[in-house]
Amino acid sequence: MAVNNYTMATEFILLGLTDRLELHIPLFVIFLLIYLLTLAGNMGMLVLIRISPRLYNPMYFFLCNLSVMDLCYSSIFAPRLLLSLAQLKSISYAGCLTQHYFFVVFVSAEGFLLATMAYDRYMAICNPLLYTAVMTKRVCIHLIAGSYLGGLLNSLTHTAGLLRLSFCAPSIINHFFCDTPALLKATCSNNHVNELVLVTLSGIIALSTLLIIIISYLCILSSVIKIHSSQGRYKAFSTCASHLAVVTLFYGTVSLSHLLPSSMYSQDQEKISAVFYTLVVPMLNPFIYSFRNKEVKDALKRVFKSQCE
Repeated sequence: MAVNNYTMATEFILLGLTDRLELHIPLFVIFLLIYLLTLAGNMGMLVLIRISPRLYNPMYFFLCNLSVMDLCYSSIFAPRLLLSLAQLKSISYAGCLTQHYFFVVFVSAEGFLLATMAYDRYMAICNPLLYTAVMTKRVCIHLIAGSYLGGLLNSLTHTAGLLRLSFCAPSIINHFFCDTPALLKATCSNNHVNELVLVTLSGIIALSTLLIIIISYLCILSSVIKIHSSQGRYKAFSTCASHLAVVTLFYGTVSLSHLLPSSMYSQDQEKISAVFYTLVVPMLNPFIYSFRNKEVKDALKRVFKSQCE
């Protein structure tokens, strides 16, 4: 039967994370706490960097932007997940595509930003004498702008591809948000081109940014090995440990959803992976940098000390 004989969808039904009703209330409480911790942690990091002159350097400028991205894209998902757990599962066609658009913008931009942060660490450790001359404020702003521009272009490509597809009513999405693979499964049009574009662009972005990260850290490792002082080696590694942890968490969870064809994993696996990179990772990032970074811990101590005096 031709697609034209179907009624086109004006809204989508998001099935949510689970259909087990007895889990909805405890999950609602857990994810509400995670979202509140995400807001508190990332806003706290922004305020700390803003009021601490010792943190006025490129590394913390990039970290500040990482917190902004985490705040933005966790806010795209958490309210919708909480609504689905409260049995409010419908979302308009325009609302769904808008959520999808901003999701792809921020998740892509974060990948580019993590590569930029790896390059920043490479310059700081391998070329310390050139660091301040190369990583100027102007260059840092251009790198951040480039990260967002890459995210915008990637998102425009996928969203434009979705606009050409038809979604037949009732259109049910087996997910808690309007993710690209879930939308492609819900369409009643041929989505082969969209899946090909998704895997190709996601693969190019992931491989290119990971290549920058890997090369940067191989150069860092080579430089650190040449440091004779154990204290110097520890200081160099400690500045990189937090970033490596964030990269591992981010790419490890995103890869399942956007680097592999949908036939290679189950929808339940994808949902669990999505919970981590949309909610858990943005919550953990500021705490990883707080606990693993001596300068951040010292800045926190100074702030608490000034408040107690």
